[in-house]
Amino acid sequence: MSDEILTIQELAEYLKLNEKTAYRLAGEGKLPGFKVGGSWRFKRVDIERWIETQKSKDS
Repeated sequence: MSDEILTIQELAEYLKLNEKTAYRLAGEGKLPGFKVGGSWRFKRVDIERWIETQKSKDS
C-alpha cells in the first residue's frame, strides 16, 4: 500500500534507528514527515524516495 503512514516507532524500526535519533532527524527537517496532533507521521513512499536520494548523494 503506497499510502501507508508510519509512526515514529515504526519509522525507527524500518530505518533501524533509535527512536530518539528519528525524533531528532524529523525535528531538524532531515526526514520527510508531518505532525498530527503533536505526533510525527511519515508516508512510507516519501521515506522510500528519501532513501533513494540519500543513496545518490553518496555516489
